[in-house]
Amino acid sequence: MITLNGENLTLNEYERVAFQREHIKIAPEAYEKMRASRKVVESNIREEKKIYGITTGFGALSNVRINTRQALLLQKNLLLSHAAGVGSPLSPEIVRGMLLLRINSLTKGYSGIRSNVVDRLVYFLNEDLVPYVPSQGSVGASGDLAPLAHLALPLIGYSKLLYKGNWQDTEVILKEKKISPIELQGKEGLALINGTQAMTSILAGILIKFVNIFKTALLTSIISLEALKGTDTAFDEKIQAVRPYTGQIKVAESLRKIIKGSEIRLSHKYDDPRIQDAYTLRAIPQVYGAVYDVFEFVKKQVEIEMNSATDNPLIFANVNECLSGGNFHGEPMALAADMFAIAISSMGNMIERRIDRLVNPLVSGLPPFLTGGDVGLNSGYMLWQYTAASLASENKVLSHPASVDSIPTSAYKEDHVSMGTIAARKADIILENIAKMVTIELMCGTQGLEFHRPLKSSKTVENAVKKVRNIIPGLKNDRYCGDDFRRLLQAVEQGNFSTFVTIEF
Repeated sequence: MITLNGENLTLNEYERVAFQREHIKIAPEAYEKMRASRKVVESNIREEKKIYGITTGFGALSNVRINTRQALLLQKNLLLSHAAGVGSPLSPEIVRGMLLLRINSLTKGYSGIRSNVVDRLVYFLNEDLVPYVPSQGSVGASGDLAPLAHLALPLIGYSKLLYKGNWQDTEVILKEKKISPIELQGKEGLALINGTQAMTSILAGILIKFVNIFKTALLTSIISLEALKGTDTAFDEKIQAVRPYTGQIKVAESLRKIIKGSEIRLSHKYDDPRIQDAYTLRAIPQVYGAVYDVFEFVKKQVEIEMNSATDNPLIFANVNECLSGGNFHGEPMALAADMFAIAISSMGNMIERRIDRLVNPLVSGLPPFLTGGDVGLNSGYMLWQYTAASLASENKVLSHPASVDSIPTSAYKEDHVSMGTIAARKADIILENIAKMVTIELMCGTQGLEFHRPLKSSKTVENAVKKVRNIIPGLKNDRYCGDDFRRLLQAVEQGNFSTFVTIEF
């Protein structure tokens, strides 16, 4: 069980809760902080001070005064009116992550929310009651208003929950569990929906999935290098030492380990007339290393955001102040997501070019299109390069940064928005495409390498090739390969090949 205090949640702990369903609890000191900030809110409500979102309307309606009698209805209306999301729902893992991040932010004690409301969110998470949260509708300005409103609706008995594999009305589930909906008090609706937890959860989920895909991409790059009889000279640690980027050094070290002991490499190490390979073979440490460094930067940003207070106004109990600011703005996550999307898209460009080299008889030294049967009668893996090219092109379009766009909302009150959730969603699609491209390279590279028999590659590569052949057969005469691809893709996404690669994250 993971204990939350709002200060030190990690990406690893996010994975354990969101993806592995580990339970959480709130630290005792967090309850103290929440109680202290709640006292400040209640004091201001009693004194009818003009505090944004507590005794006023929201956004462009912040100049409208709300009296004490209307304060409760104001918070309920906020959730109902702001739950304007559309599109397919976010995955259960991402929504569980949203619950975790929202709870962690609230436990910091700057939101003025009652602890029993936070306890109900903890109950939903630990009981695996997953709110229905549409994927579209956030511009990432006052945070993820629409997604977070949908996340909070079950607290007041509205919307649906995913329970035991089925979407069910919240009202029905609460009655079954003999639980009453919560009646929100002043500030609480606003505390629940101001924040960046949708974009942050999506981006955190991307980082988790990326690790296995990146490791597998390192493996497939060496399989391709071996199939094309490339040289590992460019991976020499002396080359990396004079340009000491952390990612470049780590990637090169990993590549050297993967290829170590290869008979194929030894067979042409001293008599191959080529002095140097194409960039997609020679510059893997530089390109993949740069992607690794971007990952580390984005991870740092995500973990900062996970442990931040991102709603508005913020309650500072130690000085008895309610301060209105802009911590809900999603720019840090928007820029991080866009940067990550660009980085992995660039990596995909390199993967596609290696796939082309594998199937292209003009440069491969291998049978045309890796066919094992009669050339002309069989097209081999020709069209899989087309598919990789299509995915690479789609990634380039999706890599246009969402964060450079801004459409004013709330009658010009919110006149610059981050589009951070769009940036994160785009990056997720790009990563899905990268996984498919890595799978195509694994399929083609394995086929190409086997044309060098009886020579063998390194022990690591040969074990990986054996695993590939346990999943899909080699290609001799043309056949439908779609099922081969799907089985291999599933193995890639599940991390079955990442275990062959050692690189620390």
